[in-house]
This record gives sequence, C-alpha cells and structure tokens, in this order.
Amino acid sequence: MARTRRKLSNPLALAVMTTLWQKPMHPYEIAQTLRSQGKDASTKTNYGSLYTVVQNLEKHGFVEVTGVERQGNRPERTVYGLTEAGREEMAEWLSDLLAIPAKEFPIFETALSLMSALPPDEVVRLLEMRLSSLEVQVASGRGALEKLYETLPRLFLVEVEYQLHIVEAQAQWVRGFLDEVRKGSLPGVEGWRRYHETGELPPEFT
Repeated sequence: MARTRRKLSNPLALAVMTTLWQKPMHPYEIAQTLRSQGKDASTKTNYGSLYTVVQNLEKHGFVEVTGVERQGNRPERTVYGLTEAGREEMAEWLSDLLAIPAKEFPIFETALSLMSALPPDEVVRLLEMRLSSLEVQVASGRGALEKLYETLPRLFLVEVEYQLHIVEAQAQWVRGFLDEVRKGSLPGVEGWRRYHETGELPPEFT
C-alpha cells in the first residue's frame, strides 16, 4: 500500500476532523472536546494554532461552516462540520497511519546514536537516572490505567495502553543495556572506554 501525500500533514488536523466526525462544533468546543477526551495526551496539540488548522481544513474543502452560535453577550461563534470529502480524507489518513509503519525520529534514539561521545561510566549514570524515571512512569501509569478501566470502555483507552507498553519496553531495554555495559559484555565497550581514557581512537572503530 503506497503512502498518500496528504494536502495537510499536521496530526492536529486529523484530530480536529475526528472530533467534528462526532458532530459539528465551533473551534473552542473542538478544543474543549480534545481536552475532555484526552486526545491532547497522544496528539501534539497547540490550541493557539487550532483556528489556523480549521481554516486550512476549510480551504481544502474538508470542513464547512454549518451555522453560527451565540450565547448571551458572547461574540458569535462559527460552527464547522465535516464535509463528505473530509470524511473520506479522515478515513484514508487514519487507515494509512494504522496500517503503514512510518520511520519516526524520537530524540532518545538520537541520543543513543551519539552517546559514544560520553564516557561509558557517565552513560551508565545517566541511563540509571532514566531507568529510575521510567520505572516511576510505569508504576503510576499502571495505577492510572486501572482506575480508568473502572469508568471507560477499553476502546477509549487503547492509546494509553500503547503508551504504557512503550515505556515498559524502553525500561526493559535500558535495563538490559546497562547490564551489558556494567559487565563489559557489550561488544566495543572496552575500546569505547580506552578512547575516553587515552584520546586514541581504537583501530576497530575506524
């Protein structure tokens, strides 16, 4: 399946479309709904740019004005609804994201690729700090998830489950990697250590 080049690539646009899929809303209500449904925990959400996202969706024909709402003395609010083209775009975009693995660039991966610039013992110290934080996240995440199960169907918690599994997997990997470095069983660790002690690049590294 080929990845489609989308007219809009900001994930917030997809979050807005799925929110409007529920019913027409004005931008402030969209922001409130994203917060109340916890979508801001899984989608990078800049509420200051939400109006711009809605305008871009309208420009591309994915949403349209369906009415104007006024409450008391408040200014009028423009209500937007999802168009048929928007429903198709939402379904195709969401299908691509679910079906096709994409190469992402998490900052921790960047740090791992560059960590040899630090001495092994310093890396061990820093990763021990990270592991401690990850273990706290796992413990609190499990507790929070159990509480959420009491009030919400699992369908609405799958992204929270996924986030927790990612943290658990990272903690497991860091724990194993630390063990290898400490024991000296990691291939290349002695050359890495010698380089920081002598300043001479080991032949096997060239």
